[in-house]
Amino acid sequence: MKVEKVLGKDHIERGFYGQEIDLTTYNLCRINMFLHNVEFDKFNIVREDTLVSPMHWDDQPFELIVSNPPFSVPWEGDKNPLLINDPRFSPAGVLAPASKGDMAFIMHSLSWLANNGAAAIVCFPGIMYRGGAEQKIRKYLVDNNYVDAVIQLPSNLFLNVTISVDILILRKNKTDNSILFVDASGEFVKVTKNNRLSEDNIKRIVSAVAERKSEPHFCQLVPNATVGSTENAYNLSVSTYVEAEDTREKVDIVKLNAEIAEIVAREAVLRAEIDKIIAEIVE
Repeated sequence: MKVEKVLGKDHIERGFYGQEIDLTTYNLCRINMFLHNVEFDKFNIVREDTLVSPMHWDDQPFELIVSNPPFSVPWEGDKNPLLINDPRFSPAGVLAPASKGDMAFIMHSLSWLANNGAAAIVCFPGIMYRGGAEQKIRKYLVDNNYVDAVIQLPSNLFLNVTISVDILILRKNKTDNSILFVDASGEFVKVTKNNRLSEDNIKRIVSAVAERKSEPHFCQLVPNATVGSTENAYNLSVSTYVEAEDTREKVDIVKLNAEIAEIVAREAVLRAEIDKIIAEIVE
């Protein structure tokens, strides 16, 4: 609904498609469609397991995918040898760990993405730097130039999620061989106990992604080769590439030393005066 608001209703041609296994969320999604006057033939929401029983084979590819998959949810993974032949997962040559299906959701979205499309996926930050199969999948994404940007969001932004999460943006038609890393962890306004993105916060983040230019302490455009170097080993953590601003108070050492010398001199004068008074008392 937010996407339609941004793009305009006239730009949504075929409608809305989605898949959700949780019954409550599935029903809420369908109700939301009706509440926003989306006609019945303009949406297709299916209740089914996205990873092992994907729907919409005949409807794909999609020009815009937005997804907030569950974090570190267990799935069949390598326990099901048939899944490595699934056309969604086979290009990476490895399956996401059975204990953490995050990367499987990412590969699913990539598979459903049109060549001229974009996918924005809310991700658990651990998948950006963990090793093993997840590192191999990151290698596949970077080497094939699918990763457009990684945005680190502020903490305490989502209900029941206090950590700072990431948004992974995927594209298949990139015009450069670089990844934009955006540290938006400080882009928020405090609302009661939670943080919120203001319109200005959103505009700054969106502008950074659109312009793809480096800005000290906020965003950095990094070549794929640098991300895949031996030193970085396909690490996609924003903090690896965007240096945090040093907010500590800067101390003028020369000035401080002069002040200390003045204090010591004044202390010497006071000590001499005290000694003089004590000498008079003793006499």
